[in-house]
Amino acid sequence: MTQSISTGHMNKITESVSADVPAIALENVHLTLAGPAGPVNILRGIDLNVAHGTALGVVGPSGSGKTTMLMIIAGLERISSGRVKIAGTDYANKSEDQLALFRRDNVGIVFQSFHLIPTMSALENVAVPLEFAGRKDAFDRAEEHLRAVGLGHRLDHYPGQLSGGEQQRVALARAFAVKPKILLADEPTGNLDGATGHHIIDLLFDLHDKTGTTLVLITHDMGLAQKCDRIVRIADGLITGEGLPASRAALSE
Repeated sequence: MTQSISTGHMNKITESVSADVPAIALENVHLTLAGPAGPVNILRGIDLNVAHGTALGVVGPSGSGKTTMLMIIAGLERISSGRVKIAGTDYANKSEDQLALFRRDNVGIVFQSFHLIPTMSALENVAVPLEFAGRKDAFDRAEEHLRAVGLGHRLDHYPGQLSGGEQQRVALARAFAVKPKILLADEPTGNLDGATGHHIIDLLFDLHDKTGTTLVLITHDMGLAQKCDRIVRIADGLITGEGLPASRAALSE
């Protein structure tokens, strides 16, 4: 249903994964949850292939299934039927522990609400996933990534001592520190003012350009989606349109 778009980022693909294998492959994905009035169909047959190194913008109204699809890609939500393969790994029959280990090594997530640990400094927050990954140089790498997002002077500050924009920069540093093959960003500017949000988006795409990480950006803002290589629109649990950034007409319902 969808089409992979070649970009200049492709030469940065992690060599351990074949370029012939999509970074993200969803095949006829359905998710049905029990509700008070009966079963609720959240996703109703999603087909999506995303090439390595691509920046994919995902747009659509609230409640359309955008965040649910992201949670499925991250292995945080189980599907009712279909197939999910991420970075060449099939999620079928994977235990929660196996999915957690895979996510640790391959998937970074940036949320709207930052999700920093309030009792840990910026440096400690970024070091946590590196320590989980067994990196002996976790704190050195954490400092390196915080400096890369302009927070070298805030290493010992706690989330409560940082502005919203600074907290989101810590979250970006944490997400990129483990060099994920795939970065999932769910409305990363939703809690920020306009100017700060634009700065965070510029930083996000700069890190994407430098690392070649496959990026999935969920946003209500078509202007932000236009920065991506490719855009898909989701409505009522289905992909209803897709196109290149300049092709807004292709996304109309």
